[in-house]
Amino acid sequence: MLKSARSRDTLQYKVEFPGERKIMAKVGLREWLALAPVFASGKLARYSDETGGPLGRFEADFCNKFNVQHALTMSSGTGALISALVAAGVGPGDEVLVPAYTWIATAAAPLAAGAVPVLVDIDHTLTMDPHDILRKITPQTKAIIPVHMSNMVCDMDSIMRIARENNLVVIEDACQAVGLQYKSKRVGTIGDCGAFSFNQFKNINCGEGGAIATNDARLFSRARMYHDIGSMFRGHLDNANEAPMLGINFKASQIQGAMLNVQLKKLDPMIARMRERYNVISDILGKSSMMMIGPHNDVDNAAGLHVIFETSEDAKRFAEENKRGVYRLFDSSRHVYTNWQPILQQRTGHPAMNPFHWTDRTIEYTPELCAQTLDILKRSCRISLGENYPVALVAHIARRMSRQARSNSDNLLYATI
Repeated sequence: MLKSARSRDTLQYKVEFPGERKIMAKVGLREWLALAPVFASGKLARYSDETGGPLGRFEADFCNKFNVQHALTMSSGTGALISALVAAGVGPGDEVLVPAYTWIATAAAPLAAGAVPVLVDIDHTLTMDPHDILRKITPQTKAIIPVHMSNMVCDMDSIMRIARENNLVVIEDACQAVGLQYKSKRVGTIGDCGAFSFNQFKNINCGEGGAIATNDARLFSRARMYHDIGSMFRGHLDNANEAPMLGINFKASQIQGAMLNVQLKKLDPMIARMRERYNVISDILGKSSMMMIGPHNDVDNAAGLHVIFETSEDAKRFAEENKRGVYRLFDSSRHVYTNWQPILQQRTGHPAMNPFHWTDRTIEYTPELCAQTLDILKRSCRISLGENYPVALVAHIARRMSRQARSNSDNLLYATI
């Protein structure tokens, strides 16, 4: 295992090209120092600081960086998705289109709002296939949740066109692509609302956290009321034209805000490193006839890398021989719809509160419902970009991967002669 020297800004990290469990954004000395004033003030809660505190500063800077009018920090990306759906008026009897490859929270969020998820195939970009979106729309469809998965951005031009033609709400799930761009716009700011995650494995890391972003003032006000059960006592003047709405509690703390202010400054430099290493690795692996570099909906801003093989066995072998930097997407079971048992079995906490009982038609999930997705995931491998490692080391590992794939192909050809 290779190890780096400890940097001044990093309390701990390992240089071992990890795969699925990779920590995207480092946390170090600057975050630690940012917490001290918050602890000293004793104003840790969201509304305990009349000036807005670190959370207020983070939201203002987030709006400025992302060129969006409203941002609201929350306790998690899941809470952001649920709040956005409720704020958009999604509820019982509605259907919400979600991709068959994503973290289960994307499919669970509609259920929390009283609606049901309808699964949509992905294409080779690992994001929602616009053609299957069209096939899955019914009179009950109310919203689409496109997921920018693993720093792979969706075809937002097509998705927005489909949504506008069918009067559908678009809630972007940008949890796994915070800060990425699609044709000069930050993902999460293109649809009606965007949801972001700041947990340990995301591009911005405060342990747990999330946010919504929107240019719709009414949607923002409703989301703010829903995410805070005490909202009616806060004196939000811009809620004056919106009737009070009962909410729950998805509020973030000033502790999270302090960390997020530091992390936001690190975001763009980290993405720049990711893009630089994407170019290096894709150029090396792209010369191999053993695999295809996964396509992007905006390759100029690419910051996520996967390769596609002709067979699932080729992909499986490639992942097994490059364990520290590669994993086969199908083996990331938590992100594959066939493993979402509570959703597939349509089980909720109480049968009387089961949204599947409130639909106008029977919703069924079968193992082969999204066969195209399963085929792509079985033949595809994600490759870590190693954005915290020297470019020379990243290039060396990429060349080793390419040689290994070529050697395996030569051996297989020899064995068949």
